[in-house]
Amino acid sequence: MALPVLLLLSLSSLSLLTISHSQQYLSLDYYQDSCPPFSQIMQDTITNKQITSPTTAAATLRLLFHDSFVSGCDASVLISSTPFNTAERDADINLSLPGDAFDVVVRAKTALELSCPGVVSCADILAVAARDLLTMMGGPYYNVPLGRRDGLVSKSTLVEGNLPRPTMSMTQIINIFSSKGFSIEEMVALSGAHTIGFSHCKEFSTNIYNYTMNPSSMSDPSYNPRFADGLRQACADYHQNPTLSVFNDIMTPNKFDNMYYQNLPRGLGLLASDRGLSSDPRTRTFVEKYAANQTEFFEAFGRAMEKLSVYGVKTGQNGEIRHRCDEFN
Repeated sequence: MALPVLLLLSLSSLSLLTISHSQQYLSLDYYQDSCPPFSQIMQDTITNKQITSPTTAAATLRLLFHDSFVSGCDASVLISSTPFNTAERDADINLSLPGDAFDVVVRAKTALELSCPGVVSCADILAVAARDLLTMMGGPYYNVPLGRRDGLVSKSTLVEGNLPRPTMSMTQIINIFSSKGFSIEEMVALSGAHTIGFSHCKEFSTNIYNYTMNPSSMSDPSYNPRFADGLRQACADYHQNPTLSVFNDIMTPNKFDNMYYQNLPRGLGLLASDRGLSSDPRTRTFVEKYAANQTEFFEAFGRAMEKLSVYGVKTGQNGEIRHRCDEFN
């Protein structure tokens, strides 16, 4: 059987010791016979969605991360709550997950069910959508081996402590990534996803209005003062309009590049967790490396995303192929 060999070749960036039994059942050409139009349907769907909703790429990257770090890359974050179960997507940290990301997965699933009913998992759709949308934004291409099953459990109580929050210390964030087997360098590389997308004003409001840790300053002094002034103006009405948001990268917000890292030492990191990468000696070296060399960032990001996309995958009897992505069969 050639599948394990093919997987090892496609996951050359991973240590052989990290390849789980489940991952051995994944392969790059998994749908070659069972759903030949898979790649074309995915490409058509994500292209149409990104053109009509330009925030889809960043939203889908975030959705994949929030899915993978809780119970593995198994589409459990897509499940809707019922009167008998509060699902992952209704945990407080997931309430701000953008609808465009859920929508692109639903659109792809609908199209694939018409061509190949009961064949393609929602987990595979999410993993491929994130990769293809990233490349549309100018980001690196990386392999996404296929054959994931959709998870059978989705509980909001499983979320807390598994996802980093902007208010956490750098040590807390590093510990979360470490608990999943991700190094500090991989954490810094994955943080580069913030080179596209936006954050809601409420996520950083305490850092720009009446900053309590430094009474002599209205805002966190790690901000560039002019940037802080601009944020206060942009977010002035966030109490009345909780959807108010600001681009994570104000320089090139619609291009996946290394500008995010160049912004950090200038005090232009939007979230406290962003700015912390530049000030903490454990992470600063990698920030400087990626700021100076976009190719190194792209290579590191691609490796980390490939690793993320196979983290905790389910195969065989450990999962199912859902008929709908938002409910178990």
